[in-house]
Parts: sequence; structure tokens; C-alpha cells
Amino acid sequence: MESIIPLLGCKHPDATLDFYEALGFEITYRQDKPYVYAAIQRGNINLHFIKGKNTGTCLIHVPAVGDYHRAFADGLRAKYGRIPTANFPRIARLRPGQTRFTLFDPNGNELMFINQNEPDIDYEIYSQRNLSPFLKALESAAFLRDTYTDDPAAAKLLDKKLAQNPSAAPIDRARVLAARAELAVALGDDARLQALRDELNQMPLSDEDRRQFHDELHAADRLERWLTQADAEEHSTKPD
Repeated sequence: MESIIPLLGCKHPDATLDFYEALGFEITYRQDKPYVYAAIQRGNINLHFIKGKNTGTCLIHVPAVGDYHRAFADGLRAKYGRIPTANFPRIARLRPGQTRFTLFDPNGNELMFINQNEPDIDYEIYSQRNLSPFLKALESAAFLRDTYTDDPAAAKLLDKKLAQNPSAAPIDRARVLAARAELAVALGDDARLQALRDELNQMPLSDEDRRQFHDELHAADRLERWLTQADAEEHSTKPD
């Protein structure tokens, strides 16, 4: 039976192998001379590394991405004391209904875990929706954050929209503020997070708005707990 094994770049051998061991991989081979080479395995997933090679991207199809994401998050939290979400290494957040997530190792190699039965996405649906400028920005930022794993770009887009239209409908502005606050947590920007929370707390929202968009409005709080607490849920469906 044929098989393909990715050969990825490795600038930091010790940190790389420590990282993958935290994810539950086993080191099956390592040499340091005459050149660095290593191999790891987790179930049927095999990855090889060579020093001095450019970084790469690998697509990995799995039965259920949620199981892998939880296991990796637990391992990273135990290893680093906090789940890394910025720079290298880092793991992307997994939203309800998502069928893929991305993991970056200490070298910058990108591993994208995808459900084996992932359905095709019809992007035309998004272009045909009639949304306000604020909600269009919110959707675009979510795409940058979740599909491209580019939190800085998503944050920049939302900052621009917040500055352009300070008089938007309160609930629209509140949803953008909340999304931007969640990004501030992921990026480790404590000063920006506090400013966003201060404005969000002052928004004149109705009780119905607070109930309907509770999960969105508290996204930053949940992410903070999930990053450091093993028993915390990344996503909630009940009010705090």
C-alpha cells in the first residue's frame, strides 16, 4: 500500500520534538549528525523533519477534528501553562460547527486538520447576503480569523470599522467590540482588551440583545478561561 510522509523544515529540533510530544506524538527516530533528522508518529499520522529545510503545510484528514483539538489543547496547556494562540507555536480556535483547524509548530510549519466528511462550502451564499457594513466586517474578520488563522489581519479590519462608524446601531457595534476583544485575548494585547471591555460595558443594549447575543458578547471571557483552565469549555451555550 502506498503512503506519503511529509518532510518538514526544522529550525529548532529540541523545541520541535518537545512540542509534538506534548500533542501525543511519539518520537520514532532522531539523529543529530551528520545532519539533523527526526521522525514522529501519532496513530496513522507520520511526520518527518530535516534541519535547514523551508517550512511547509500539511493537510491531515481525521474522523472528527473536535477530538484532536481537545487533546492538543490539553497537551499544550499542560506543556506551556497556557494554550499558545499567537506567533509560533500556536493552535487556532475551533468554533461550533467548524470542520477544520490549524496548528503551527515552533518552526512555523502549518498542519491543517480537516474532517474526512467535510462538506463543500458555497461561498456564493456569503456574497449574496444583505448585511450592514458592520456585520459584513464582522463576517470578513471571522473568515480571516478562522479560515486563514490571521488574527492580526482580523483585528486590523475590525479596528478600522470601529473607527469609521462610531454611531452604528448599539448591538452591531457591541458585536464588533466583542469580536475584537476576543482577538485581543488571543494576541495577548491586554491594554487593548481593557479599552474594548470598557466601551462594551457602556453600550446601551436591551435585555433581549444581551440574551440573544450572549455567547458573542462574552467570547473574550470564555477564551481567557479556556486558555489556562483544563476544565473550561471554549464555547458556551448558557448565560454566565
